[in-house]
Amino acid sequence: MSFLGLGDKVFVVFGIANKRSVAYHIAQRLLNEGAKVVCSVRSEARREAVGRLLPNCDIHVCDVEQDGEITAIAEAIRKKHPLIHGLLHSIAFASYESFSGKFHEVSRKDFVQCVSVSCYSLIAIANAFKEMLDRRASVVTISISTTRMAVESYGYMAPAKAALDSSLTFLAKSFSRFSEVRFNAVCAGLLKTSASAGIPGYADNYLFAEQATLRKRGLTTDEVADSALFLLSERSSGINAQGIVVDAGMGTNYFDADIVRHALRGIWPTGTP
Repeated sequence: MSFLGLGDKVFVVFGIANKRSVAYHIAQRLLNEGAKVVCSVRSEARREAVGRLLPNCDIHVCDVEQDGEITAIAEAIRKKHPLIHGLLHSIAFASYESFSGKFHEVSRKDFVQCVSVSCYSLIAIANAFKEMLDRRASVVTISISTTRMAVESYGYMAPAKAALDSSLTFLAKSFSRFSEVRFNAVCAGLLKTSASAGIPGYADNYLFAEQATLRKRGLTTDEVADSALFLLSERSSGINAQGIVVDAGMGTNYFDADIVRHALRGIWPTGTP
């Protein structure tokens, strides 16, 4: 028997876009552990693409901005899988096309949509599936390593993720009234994903983050997926309402000697210590 004990359990995975998605790596690991995986994607085109990647999984289409579609997918899944052991929420969206790069200029429409897709969708999904969740089920979302670092190019996604981080604690408290369902987040450092490729300036930030890790090597999607798998399993039963930071030590290493030396090169007069 596997240490994680995921065999024959049922998990619903939201947010697979392609083979570089964090959600895809998690789904693959669940399948390797013998679990049954049901996937939710955003469009019919993605259903076809993900179907080729995961031919043995049921795949549904759901636009999480539409409450009716969230209710519908829950009902559709219930017919085949009346008991769900876990949910994986790996959904985020921000429109950078009209964003100037100045946070104070973000439009109300874009900001509200970002929070709706990236944060409120977790609340809506949890509510739609609450009657199907095993009493000790696990709900895991993918967040970011810190929402307190004001990275200009990241725009208004970090505030949306801050709302997500707060919401999972309130969900954990709310669900505790009738169950032992746990809500946790994997707070990941910078990754190479197709979604991140659309963020202005991300490549430079990723290269910097790689040097800021304690090991001088970037975080991998596999490492984030492994952490999520642990949180989805009962081996993490004592962890609830938490954000587990997975950043290869980057958050402790901002004053790395090599980074400081390179940052100051050419700024201070010759001979300045």
